[in-house]
Amino acid sequence: MDGSRLTAHFSGDLGTRVSVCALAIIAVIAVFPVRLHGQSASPGGSATLRGTVRDSRGRPAAAAIVHLQADSGSKIPTAQADSAGTYRFSALRHGEYVVRAELTGYGEATSGSFVLGENEIKRIDLTLESPKTDPAATQNEFFDEPSFTVAGVTDSTNLGGHGSNTIARTKEALAKDTVSLGRESHTAPSPDISLSSQEKSLREAVAQDPGNFEANQKLGNLLVAEGKAREALPYLARASELNPSSYENAYQLALAFADSGDYQHARSNVQRLLTTQSKGARDNAELHHLLGEVEGRLGNPVEAVREYQLAAELNPSELNLFDWGSELLIHRADQPAVEVFSKGNRLFPRSVRMLVGLGAAWYASGSYEQAVQRFCDASDLNPADATPYLFMGRLLSADTVPSERLVEKLERFVRLQPENALANYYYALALWKQRKGSEAKGFSQSNLDLSKSH
Repeated sequence: MDGSRLTAHFSGDLGTRVSVCALAIIAVIAVFPVRLHGQSASPGGSATLRGTVRDSRGRPAAAAIVHLQADSGSKIPTAQADSAGTYRFSALRHGEYVVRAELTGYGEATSGSFVLGENEIKRIDLTLESPKTDPAATQNEFFDEPSFTVAGVTDSTNLGGHGSNTIARTKEALAKDTVSLGRESHTAPSPDISLSSQEKSLREAVAQDPGNFEANQKLGNLLVAEGKAREALPYLARASELNPSSYENAYQLALAFADSGDYQHARSNVQRLLTTQSKGARDNAELHHLLGEVEGRLGNPVEAVREYQLAAELNPSELNLFDWGSELLIHRADQPAVEVFSKGNRLFPRSVRMLVGLGAAWYASGSYEQAVQRFCDASDLNPADATPYLFMGRLLSADTVPSERLVEKLERFVRLQPENALANYYYALALWKQRKGSEAKGFSQSNLDLSKSH
């Protein structure tokens, strides 16, 4: 996950809460001082390897497992790509290495042998092969029962739910936060010098030969990948005129319309692809996934869930399952969301956001204990990832005494990220609420004892 972006997302409403709890938290810290420890790098190395794992369409391969093998035979812990597909190995020794990425449902990606020098920072990007799945076989393997219906999906104005207003607000916040984790997968990568150079050369090629299909298509694809969808539109449209039969270009054009906010044109382009292309295109999971996103943006929840469901049935990838579960959750179809996230967790046990989504779905279904368990389990998958802790913090807004395990995880959050304001705030708040709950319990017991004595 991109911790800084997600922390900023959660920090939006922090100011109003800090003013309410500041005095209580200061008192708690005085009684329970928080010990802060910085993270130390592994001894003996100074080199860094980083990069991005993507699929053949250029989309981030969230939760991909990245293995780094040293020629010396030394054992190096694996890394997990975050929601933007990025990975990082630090404190590496000088030597020869090979890096390999894998993700369930995709082919492996392996680099050639390379050498890391002392203090060198090297970037190696990996591209996974697209999954080659038989839709019928995939559906039988993944779904034990008939596909879910969308009857449980309600209009977004019907908040539903039960319990206090605080609990209802927490459910809504968790659902929106879960959806934001899926949208992070579609954000543009950080600017890269090599991409800028490639864009410049492609612009020059198009200027010299405006009728060159390949140059227009490549430039349009690159601009979409860089988050410049609106700039990509004229090049992809021209490429479409030059070669109307190109599925790849037609898909990228629909994606550019969606990314630039023109959802009506995006929908019509995807629907045209589904009706005019071969049966293989109609059974294409990425088309249904894109149409699900577009329908959701247009305010059509039933259609959005149906398209996300079709995408997951055709290709039960981590992305397709997560977005399907998120769409169910945001529209209050809580139990179907629990089922989708549960099966997603079984298929992708190393996916942090799948467990986080499952926790949010359990909370929406009324199970605080299940939510805490899933958030804590998610934090154990990658303790350095801030995402699960931030979701734990959301639970503190409900009128519930935090469990010992939740407090322990938030204490770890502070130790790993001592400069993170939310880490300190949530841990102090958890201690305060825990102490307040103990005092209330003791007060109730005293009253009970007094009543018995009379």
